[in-house]
Amino acid sequence: MNPNLAKLQPYPFEKLRALYAGVEPNAALAPINLSIGEPKHPTPEFIKRALTDNLAGLASYPPTIGSLELREAIAAWLVRRHGLAGIDAAVQVLPVNGSREALFAFAQTVIEPNRGQALVVCPNPFYQIYEGAALLAGAAPYFVNTSAGRGFAADYRVVPESVWQRTQLLYACSPSNPAGHVMDIEEWRLLFELSDRYGFVIASDECYSELYFDEMQPPLGALGAANRLGRSDFARLVVFSSLSKRSNAPGMRSGFVAGDAALLKPFLLYRTYHGGAMSPAVQAASAAAWKDEAHVRENRRLYAQKFAATLGLIKAPLAADMPQGGFYYWMRTPTADTEFARELYRDRNVLVLPGSFLARDAHDENPGADYIRVAMVAPLAECVEAIARIADFSNTL
Repeated sequence: MNPNLAKLQPYPFEKLRALYAGVEPNAALAPINLSIGEPKHPTPEFIKRALTDNLAGLASYPPTIGSLELREAIAAWLVRRHGLAGIDAAVQVLPVNGSREALFAFAQTVIEPNRGQALVVCPNPFYQIYEGAALLAGAAPYFVNTSAGRGFAADYRVVPESVWQRTQLLYACSPSNPAGHVMDIEEWRLLFELSDRYGFVIASDECYSELYFDEMQPPLGALGAANRLGRSDFARLVVFSSLSKRSNAPGMRSGFVAGDAALLKPFLLYRTYHGGAMSPAVQAASAAAWKDEAHVRENRRLYAQKFAATLGLIKAPLAADMPQGGFYYWMRTPTADTEFARELYRDRNVLVLPGSFLARDAHDENPGADYIRVAMVAPLAECVEAIARIADFSNTL
């Protein structure tokens, strides 16, 4: 067996099941689950039709590189969305089966485990795939803590040079999971300068990039930042995105990776051996989704409605701000996050995720401790009811 498997921690939702084991929730209240970041808005009908209209493609083996139609649809979307001068669909775009599997697989292609003690830099809290990808590639994760005092931005200036010298890959996430922080141009400039100086690759996880609340100010993405800073070759930079949150199609497992052609070429080779081809029917539905923005604007409207209806309910001893992007409240709790979540479930039948499950002890603290992540994915009325229950419960402590 690969000994690195023993280094993997249980996934947050396994920890959650253990936390709630033996707890009898208040049966007088209807259960509301806001613990999992799974979109619940309906998948648009035109995407479903595009999927079923192309089932004949199931009779063929799909090429790993994907159809030209899909790659061109993604490239055109990237140009429109991020104001790029251009992107080459032939060599700078690759369809993937959801961003999760690609974020993991990418590390396996860029890490040189025998080149010293390889490090992968991650924000903390973070999406646990980053850690697993690093460990199974033979590297070790190095965590950069985020905090409310910095607006939950990672402070890369405090990372020692000895760490940067061993860093081969850095995962960024903007808007971030769980706090919803959006990286600005100066944050990207710093990362690009560090990448130039030390030679590491940047993998930008942008699966929440289309969930924001000001139609005039969409979040700045890594490719857009690189383009603005004169880095149109996207050297040592790749971005990952998905239709799961943008188009409410998590079951399609459809996303893409785009950026540095010199990195995507070996990644395509890896995926050819790994069996990473996307179903032709899913490719056709994906191309249709990337070509349409009306359903995405409607999706944002629904989330904005939920936050507008609930933000005012969150008062002391709780604390939470409106996220810059994404669909989570990152909520400060008056007691330990695990205790708060467990007792909330027992007394008010609301499921949330303890913040400490999303972070690691690093630099003498767990930056997720005493926070809960609340996924605003349920229908509007359920979200309002859940936040009211959380606020009422907190006042009993």
